[in-house]
Amino acid sequence: MIAYIAGPYRAKNKLGIASNILKAYKVAMEYWRKGYTVITPHLNSAFMDGIIPDSNFLKRDLELLQFADVMVVLPGWERSKGTQKELWRARQMGIKVIWVENKKWT
Repeated sequence: MIAYIAGPYRAKNKLGIASNILKAYKVAMEYWRKGYTVITPHLNSAFMDGIIPDSNFLKRDLELLQFADVMVVLPGWERSKGTQKELWRARQMGIKVIWVENKKWT
C-alpha cells in the first residue's frame, strides 16, 4: 500500500515552511511504521523554491499521486491551493482520503 502525504507547504517565511515540512515528515513516519510505502512531496522538494515554477512542482506531484492507494491530508489543507488540487485529483481517481486530526505537533 502506498500513502501520499498532502498538506500546506508554503508559509510566510522559511521557518513556517520548515514547520510544514516537519509536520509532513512526522505523519510520513507514522505511515511508514504502519507498513505503507510513503510519498511525501514536502520532503522530495524541501526548500527548492524557485528552481522551477511552482506549477511544475504540483504537476509532478500529481504524477506521483496516481500511484497512491490512500491520500493522507494534513490540517490546514483548505488554505493550500496545491493540496486542494491534489485532493480534487485523488477524488477523481477514487483514492481513499484519510484526514489527519489537528494535534499538537511536538
